[in-house]
Amino acid sequence: MSYRTKRTKRTKLRGAVVGACTAALLACSGQLAVPAQAASDPVQQVNAFFSQYRSAVQGQGGLTPHQVEEEYLTPDLITQLDAYARTHNADPVFRAQNIPASWSVRYGDSGAGHTTVILTENWAGGTSTDVWYQVRIATLVIDGLEDPPAPPDAGVPC
Repeated sequence: MSYRTKRTKRTKLRGAVVGACTAALLACSGQLAVPAQAASDPVQQVNAFFSQYRSAVQGQGGLTPHQVEEEYLTPDLITQLDAYARTHNADPVFRAQNIPASWSVRYGDSGAGHTTVILTENWAGGTSTDVWYQVRIATLVIDGLEDPPAPPDAGVPC
């Protein structure tokens, strides 16, 4: 193998490594948007939606929050979120007036063609809030977003 061939292969390998590292850094920083079609499971879909929505609220990514909603959510859910915003004077996705500092997502449960995904919003003051998403398994469209159910009252006997 000639020097030129070795150098070309090394250059291609170096480019692939740099590209992969750049993508990983952007993804970890929340600056790499994953299109809805790229998500392969409900947890990834909710994470992709939330990441793009958060970026849109911050004026990044070239989309408005409503455009992100239209890409990931059912029209009925968008209507419900609009009503939530008017009633609570808060962002209907964040369930607050400010933007969470970070978040995490985890699988909740599945049944009747849907998966529940629990997204935990972490706030700058150290508190967190859970928001429950409902995702259609067949299409990965988000058709539910709500506060977690209230815990059973520990003071009431069974």
